Amino acid sequence: MGRLIVVSNRAPSVDGSSDSGGLVVALIEALAKNGGLWIGCAPEQSDTPTEDLVFHQRPDFDIGLFELEPELYRDYYLGYSNSVLWPALHGRVDLIDVQPRYAKAYREVAKRLAALIAKTARDDDLIWVHDYQMIPLAHELKELNVKCRIGFFLHIPLPDLQTFKAIPDWKDLAKWLSDYDLIGFQTRRDLGHMINIFRHTMRGELRANGTMGIAGREVALGSFPISIDVSGFRRLAAKGAENTEPAPLPRLIGVDRLDYSKGLPQRLAGYEAFLARHPEFRSKVALLQIAPPTRDDVDAYKAIRSELEHLSGHINGRFGTVEWTPVQYIHRAMPRNELAVLFRFSRVGLVTPLFDGMNLVAKEYVAAQDETDPGVLILSQFAGAAEEMTEALIINPHDPEDIARAIKTALEMPLAERIGRHSALYAHLDQHNVGRWSAAFLKQLLSVQRLSPDGVAPFPGSTPWTQTA
Repeated sequence: MGRLIVVSNRAPSVDGSSDSGGLVVALIEALAKNGGLWIGCAPEQSDTPTEDLVFHQRPDFDIGLFELEPELYRDYYLGYSNSVLWPALHGRVDLIDVQPRYAKAYREVAKRLAALIAKTARDDDLIWVHDYQMIPLAHELKELNVKCRIGFFLHIPLPDLQTFKAIPDWKDLAKWLSDYDLIGFQTRRDLGHMINIFRHTMRGELRANGTMGIAGREVALGSFPISIDVSGFRRLAAKGAENTEPAPLPRLIGVDRLDYSKGLPQRLAGYEAFLARHPEFRSKVALLQIAPPTRDDVDAYKAIRSELEHLSGHINGRFGTVEWTPVQYIHRAMPRNELAVLFRFSRVGLVTPLFDGMNLVAKEYVAAQDETDPGVLILSQFAGAAEEMTEALIINPHDPEDIARAIKTALEMPLAERIGRHSALYAHLDQHNVGRWSAAFLKQLLSVQRLSPDGVAPFPGSTPWTQTA
């Protein structure tokens, strides 16, 4: 019986200390079911990396770490992954930093990793590759004659064709994506973009069964909106609230990594417009913005940090008093259990990305609410979550007046309407939790028929992997 092999840039902690949320929770059951293996980059780089995966055994699954030289890791991760792909896939082509060594490092890491995986993978294993740092992996694995089914899930958004073609290596990226057996996206929007990209760059043909015919083979595509452990996060918030005093003023809350894709300056501009238009709310509400640092070595992130600090100070200077600070800005990470309580005691959740694959903060905010007195979610139309969470107040983050109107509506919303909106949102999240997400992807990947090299017959024993759904 084959294993599930998960591949991502970062692996879970060897001792299980990082299992409280996120992707590990989504995949732990599937990994444990069949003696799974999670492969990721070692947390520390090495000038003399090992030529094999470094294995660690956990009670539930194994971890295989691959080592990279510091310079190679920097050019692969901070360079190509986060200075080329991240801005391009988020529609910020103006921030792409093209350096030949970046693309070279990105391909080199995929080649090395594929060689390491080829040593341990068996034909009946199932390989699930995660996110934009690993796009070339299926191509490199197939170059080494690895015959496993290989799926890929893009956690961030995929832009339209013209934006995609702004990436200098866009033809290579399209080819690498077409080498997967199944490609999963967060939204129908991103799925549609992939179909259009394949049609116009790979002469892909959409088949009646939903796959695309490309260069004589079929590529399965699907939309799989990721979620959270809804009931677990709800319990976490409720337990923490038992010994916590509510905020003295109705609170608006935003929790985001400090990233230019999250619409943080636009959020503050909307809040400023709200305070300017509605002086009756001054000294009556407060905005708490938590923005942990990320990728501080990239110039674009230094710029957004400076801009956010300036805007926070500007609003406080314009409207603040001795007794009231309009914006409380925290530039550090906070424990998940503390965030859950902050969400629960916040009247308004502000989620305003300019372009986002999903945005799980929106789902965490809803899950954390007290169902008898819930807060209101304000959600950008450009977040992937907006496709599902239609009972939120959907806004255009580029329009400060739209944000200001939504804030006023949320603060004045009657209890009955708040309960109705929250009830519908929570019911959807509870039904479409993170376990359903992983099970749906694996079920479709399992259904892919692996053909022999002549393309006419399945490999022997092509469906031995046990589904965990």
